[in-house]
Amino acid sequence: MALGAGLAGPLVGQHLGSGAAAQDAAAGKSPDLVIAKGAPGDAVGKALAAIGGIERFVSPGQVVVIKPNASFVSPPKWGATTHPEVLRAVVDQCVEAGAKRVLVVDHTLSPAPRCFARTGTESALEGAANTKLVSLDQERVYKTVEIPEAGALKQTAIANVVLKADLFINLPTAKSHSATGVSFGMKNLMGLVWDRHTFHADMDLHMGIADLASVLRPQLTILDAVYLLKTGGPAGPGDIEEYGGVVVGTDPVAVDAYAVGLTAWNQQTMTPGKVDHIRYAAEKGIGQNDLSSLRIEELT
Repeated sequence: MALGAGLAGPLVGQHLGSGAAAQDAAAGKSPDLVIAKGAPGDAVGKALAAIGGIERFVSPGQVVVIKPNASFVSPPKWGATTHPEVLRAVVDQCVEAGAKRVLVVDHTLSPAPRCFARTGTESALEGAANTKLVSLDQERVYKTVEIPEAGALKQTAIANVVLKADLFINLPTAKSHSATGVSFGMKNLMGLVWDRHTFHADMDLHMGIADLASVLRPQLTILDAVYLLKTGGPAGPGDIEEYGGVVVGTDPVAVDAYAVGLTAWNQQTMTPGKVDHIRYAAEKGIGQNDLSSLRIEELT
C-alpha cells in the first residue's frame, strides 16, 4: 500500500527488497540523497546505483506504479513535464529488476492523448516490456481516503492503482509554479487525486499539499532536473536552465528541499523553510528539510 501509517500498511519507504543493496541500506550505508549528472539514462543509472540499486526497492513479481508529470501539452525541452528519457530509464530498471507490471499514470490537466503525445511520454514507452500507460481521467478509478490530523485537506479521492501498488515511484520534474513558487515531488502528487480544484479554491494550497503528502508517500522519488523551468511554470514556456541531472532519494521532503537550491525560481533565491508546503511537511514529520543533517552524494 502506498499510504501512510495512519491509514493502512507500513510507511512507504520501509520496503528494502533483498540482496546486498538492501543490506547496505538497512545498515545505513546508502546516502539520503544522490545527485547525478550526465545523459538522462546514465544519470538515472548512476544515481540509483549510488543509493543502493533498484533492487533495494523493486522485488521480482511486484506491481510498480510510476507517476511522471505529463499533465501539460508541453514538449520536453520546456522543462514543464518529466523528460521521456528519464522516464524510460526508470521503467527499464524496474523491468530488469523483475517487476511483474509497470504502470505509468497521470491525471492530466489537458486531454490525456494530447499530453502523452506532446510530452513524449507515449513514445518513450514504446517497446517497454510489461509496461502500460494509464490515464486517470475517470472518477470511478478513485477511492476516497480520510486524512488524519489534516490542517486543510480532510479527505480526498486518490487513484486506486496507487493504493494497490506494491511500489510507488514519484517521477516529477523541477520547475517554477505560479501559485506555489516551485513544483517538485510533493506538488506532483496532486496528479493522483480526482479533485484538484478544491486545493486552489477551498484551502491553503500549501497546507493541502502537505496533508496529501502525509498519506501518499512514494518509496522513491526521482526528480528530473534535465531542464529547470525557472520561470513560466507550471506549463511553460519560460526561462530554461540546462542542469542535466536527477535528484534521487527516499525522503520526499528532502528531495524537494534540495531542489529549492538548484537555481533561482521566478527570479528569486529561495530556501526550503521559505516554501510553505515543504516547511509544513517537515513540521508534520513527513521528512527532513534540514539538508545539513543528511548524507548527500553528488556525482558528475
